Amino acid sequence: MSQTKNSKSQIRLPIILALAISAGIWIGATFAEPKSNQNDLRAALYKLQEIMTYINRDYVDSVNTNELVEYGINKMLENLDPHSSYIPAKDASLAQSQLDGEFDGIGVEFGIIRDTIYVVAPLTGGPSEALGIKSGDQIIKVDGETVAGTGITNRDVFELLRGPKGSQVVVDIKRKNESELITYEITRDKIPQYSINASYMVNNEIGYVKITRFAATTYDEFKEAVSDLKSQGMKKLIIDLQGNPGGYMGAAINIADEILSDRSLIVSQEGKVEQYSQKAYAFRPGMFEEGSVIVLVNEGSASASEILAGAIQDNDRGLIVGRRSFGKGLVQMPIDLSDGAELRLTIARYFTPSGRSIQKPYGPDHEAYEQDWISRLEQGEFFSADSIKFNDSLKYETKKGRIVYGGGGIMPDFFVPLDTTYSSAYVSRLFNSDSSREFILEYTNQNKEQFSEMSVEEYYKEFEVNDAMLQALIKVGEKNKVAYDAEDYSKSKDYLKTLVKAHLGRQLYDDDAFYLVINDINEVYQQAIRLFDEADRIAMASDLSNEEKPEEEE
Repeated sequence: MSQTKNSKSQIRLPIILALAISAGIWIGATFAEPKSNQNDLRAALYKLQEIMTYINRDYVDSVNTNELVEYGINKMLENLDPHSSYIPAKDASLAQSQLDGEFDGIGVEFGIIRDTIYVVAPLTGGPSEALGIKSGDQIIKVDGETVAGTGITNRDVFELLRGPKGSQVVVDIKRKNESELITYEITRDKIPQYSINASYMVNNEIGYVKITRFAATTYDEFKEAVSDLKSQGMKKLIIDLQGNPGGYMGAAINIADEILSDRSLIVSQEGKVEQYSQKAYAFRPGMFEEGSVIVLVNEGSASASEILAGAIQDNDRGLIVGRRSFGKGLVQMPIDLSDGAELRLTIARYFTPSGRSIQKPYGPDHEAYEQDWISRLEQGEFFSADSIKFNDSLKYETKKGRIVYGGGGIMPDFFVPLDTTYSSAYVSRLFNSDSSREFILEYTNQNKEQFSEMSVEEYYKEFEVNDAMLQALIKVGEKNKVAYDAEDYSKSKDYLKTLVKAHLGRQLYDDDAFYLVINDINEVYQQAIRLFDEADRIAMASDLSNEEKPEEEE
C-alpha cells in the first residue's frame, strides 16, 4: 500500500502563514503601533507558539525548527517590499564588513581557479604582505587541512581565513618554482577596505573619483581624494557612481554637503514613526562648492548613489550623465537580533530636494523587480531615451525650474546609450570563466621585472597588449573549456586588448591603473569629459524651466 508523502512546501505552508501574521504584527508593534493593537500582537504570538509546539510534539517527521522559522521570516519579508531583508547569523558579519570599511583577516585578495585558492594580491599593509606572501601563490592547506581540490567556495574561504584580530591561522602555500610547500603562520589583523577605488587627474583641470559603494569610511576617503586632486590643480570634478549599489545614506549626505552650499536641501525621508521623518541640509563650508561637477550614473546606480545624484540634480549644482538609475527610494534600518542575525527593515521613504520619490513600482514578484534591467534592455531603454516614458503626475521642478520625474530612478540630464559594438559572448566567457585572471597572474609572475621602473602614467600611455598575449589567453581559455570563437575574436579584438590591459594594470599597480585604461572604452565617461560647458551653464543659469527633456548623444 502506497503512502502519501507531504512535500516540503505543503509542510511549510501553515508555518509560514502563522509566522507572517504574527511576526508582521510584532514588527509593527515594535515601531510604536497604537496600544489598541497590543491585544492582536499577543494573540498572534500565542498562536505562533501553539503551532510550533504542535509541530515539535506531534508532527510525523522530525523537523528543524530554526530552519522553518528562518524560511518563514524570509517569506514574510518578501510580502513587505523588495528591500526589507533577513540576514542569518552566519552571514551577518560578512555582510556588515562590506559596509564597515574594514574586516579582520589575513589580508589577501583571492580567486578560486580550477578548485584551488590563488592569491591575486596581498593587500597593502596587511599581515600577508608583511610575511612575503605573493601574487600567484596557491593556498593548499589551512590549519593542516587540505583545501585544494575539495570543491571549496568563496564562503568557505571567508570562514577559513577571516577571524578576530590577534588570532592565528597556518597556511601552506605552493609557489611557482618551489618544490616544497611553504608554511606561514599568520596573525590576523584589521584589513581596510576601500570604497573609493580610484581618483586621478584626467587632464590639467578635470579630476575623477570612482565611488563603488557608500561605506563607513567613504566620506573620509572622498575628502582625502578631493584634497589630493585639488592640490594637483583640479577645477572640475567627475564623480563616477556607475554600478554603485548604495550603502550608508549618511555617507552620501556628507559628500553632497561638500558640494552644495547655502543650506541646500539634500534629502528628506518620511516614515510612519515620527523619529524616522527628517530632512538633511548642507550646513558646513564644503570642499568643492565652486567648481564644475558631473555625476555618472547607470542602471546599476542605486539607493545612496541616487540620493547624491538627486541632490546635485535638483539643486542644479551640476550635470547628471549616463542612463536611468535603478530606482530605490526606500530606507532600511539594520536591527541586530539576539542570535547574531540581522533584520534590515524598511522604515521610511526618501525624497529628493524637489519632492520626488524615485522608488520604482514593486509588487509581490521580487524577481521581476530585481530583473527590471532586462525589461529595460528589451524595451530599448539602454539605447534610446525616447523609449523611456514617465508619468506626468510625477513631474517635479528643480530649484531653477527644470523638469524632473519621480517614480523610477534618476533620469540623467544627458543620456548616453549603451555601446555594445565591440563586446561579444566569447570575451564574456573568457572573463567569466576566470581564464583572464589565471592568464594575468601567470603573465605578471613571468614579466614583473619589465614593469618595475614603469610608472602608472607610462603604462597607460605606452604599454600595448600584443597578439602573442592574446593567443596565450586563448590557450588558457581552451584549457578552461572556453571554446575559441574566431568571429567573436575578430570583432572584439581591440576591446579584448583594452580589457586585458586594464586588468593587468590593476594587478601590477592599483585600481587607478585599471580605471585609467577601462575608461577609454566607457562611453559615459568619454561623453562626460566633453560636457563641462553644459554643467557650468546649468549651475550658472537663473531659469532653466524650459528644459524638460534630457539631451541625447547622437
